Amino acid sequence: MRSSLLQRATMMLAAGAVVFGLSQTARAHHGWAGYSDKEFEITGTVEVPVSMAGAHATMKVRSGDQVWNLTLAPPARTKAAGLTEKTLPVGAAVTVHGHRHVDAKNFEIKTERITFNGKVYNVYPDRT
Repeated sequence: MRSSLLQRATMMLAAGAVVFGLSQTARAHHGWAGYSDKEFEITGTVEVPVSMAGAHATMKVRSGDQVWNLTLAPPARTKAAGLTEKTLPVGAAVTVHGHRHVDAKNFEIKTERITFNGKVYNVYPDRT
């Protein structure tokens, strides 16, 4: 009986470790940990339009002398917000709102919303 309890406890600990490990991997990939808690906004022009390749949609915006990498929501969520590869043409003036990367040398924004021609594309409406 004691052996059975020990085996059950060991299996529960192992299962818990697997679940914890998977949740940390997902959190690291999809999390906001690498970005500032402060709201951040830039205005600029589309340098590279929206790309739906990868786990998150991406694009690039030039503001002044700097090109910013924008990380959007996953492709399905980005499309649901109305953003596709053809929505924002190269050279379009946009305002980007989100959270800047914590490393000041990394010009990346985890983007919550983009405004173009008065229309707001809110890829993370639950973060307003």
